[in-house]
Amino acid sequence: MDVEIISREHIKPSSPTPVHLKTHKLCLLDQFTNHTYARRVLYCPLTQDLNLSSTLLDIDHVVAERLQLLKQSLSETLTLFYPLAGKMTDNFSVNCNDEGIPFVEARAKGSLNEFLKQPNLSLISRFVPEQSRKRIGEIAGEYVAKVQVTSFTCGGLAISACTSHMFGDGTTFSMFLKNWAAIARKNYEEAISPVFSASSLFPPTDEYPREATWIAQSNRFLKAGRGVTRRFVFDAEAIANLKAKAVSSYVQNPTRVEVVSAVLSKCVMAAIKPSSGSHKPTLLTHTVNLRRKAKPQISEYCTGNIVLRANALCKEEEVEFDELVRRLREAIMKPKGDFVKSLQGDEGFINLCKAIKDEDELCSSAADRIMFTSWCNFGFYNIDFGWGNPIWVSSVGSDGSITKAFNLIILIDTRLGNGIDAWVFLREEEMALLELDKELLAFASMDPSPLG
Repeated sequence: MDVEIISREHIKPSSPTPVHLKTHKLCLLDQFTNHTYARRVLYCPLTQDLNLSSTLLDIDHVVAERLQLLKQSLSETLTLFYPLAGKMTDNFSVNCNDEGIPFVEARAKGSLNEFLKQPNLSLISRFVPEQSRKRIGEIAGEYVAKVQVTSFTCGGLAISACTSHMFGDGTTFSMFLKNWAAIARKNYEEAISPVFSASSLFPPTDEYPREATWIAQSNRFLKAGRGVTRRFVFDAEAIANLKAKAVSSYVQNPTRVEVVSAVLSKCVMAAIKPSSGSHKPTLLTHTVNLRRKAKPQISEYCTGNIVLRANALCKEEEVEFDELVRRLREAIMKPKGDFVKSLQGDEGFINLCKAIKDEDELCSSAADRIMFTSWCNFGFYNIDFGWGNPIWVSSVGSDGSITKAFNLIILIDTRLGNGIDAWVFLREEEMALLELDKELLAFASMDPSPLG
């Protein structure tokens, strides 16, 4: 499927950013996060009724109108999310210069349905804005956000928004998309203003060491080899069966994220074992939202990376499924209000350094790490720009150019909201073993069509 770039422009805020807001300070937890772009793609058909004939429609006219609506509503949204229209600086801040978000308009030579019948995950990178060629750590002058909208011959759209991870986490990103969609529908009551108070809660420091970032800490787990991506989709019935299997005296009500994470951990550990020659300890890591753990709770509208990583170390050669669920639950529940409080105020930097050191000790005792990040319950499938909800929400698969890879798993809601679409990133030889794992395939379908 060829994709042609039609135009490039910058979408600026519809109203200029006030002078006193021209510098947006990142918070202490943002400083721990590297500047990489979080990339998602929303696939929107021409009409929600897929049986409706489009032969009587002027598809080019409809697409042009929708593109114009997306640009205009994005411009209005940027008056609320004004840092997204700026650029990163090298001193942990955003220059809110109203330069605008790069907006790329592209056209795919094929229909959306044709692509979704059996998505080629390596082609999705063509639907997202071009990534920076700077080395990790070089952030000065980088855009905070980018957008690409790709139209298909049928009139369907692939809407891809990318935001810097240094600016915000998944909660921040979903809030931006929901506001953009609400403004596109002229439903201004749903457009909730973001709260830019994270740097006051978690004061940044000029003394923050550039090497103390999550990627620097994880580099020891980078392994040479061609990185590949597969999707393993767990439907509601499979998750119900996994929950029943996971119930123990320790965990009475396992969540779908916990049970899917546990079964994938078990099977991925089995797949990576042959490449190491023998069993070695593996660290299971989940990103945890700290907003609700804080006392008092931090607003869900507070932007920034109000997250940290929870870790469970598996030293044994084989761990039972229900025991994995218990360990993951224990790790995710470990950060409490007192811990979140310790990261705030003048002592925050010292306490964050201690937390990073503790995690580093765990990392030093592990040979492998499986990273999980969950996009579940963010409501991506409820995002409606005025022509219906997306038919699929995707991550971006490896395009074959990666020569070193982390073990990464991204969990996304399925369209009905009761299943999980797990995107697994592994080295090619390890993925080949995972694809044959009977325990995993008893609960998950590999690379099914989102149209199913």
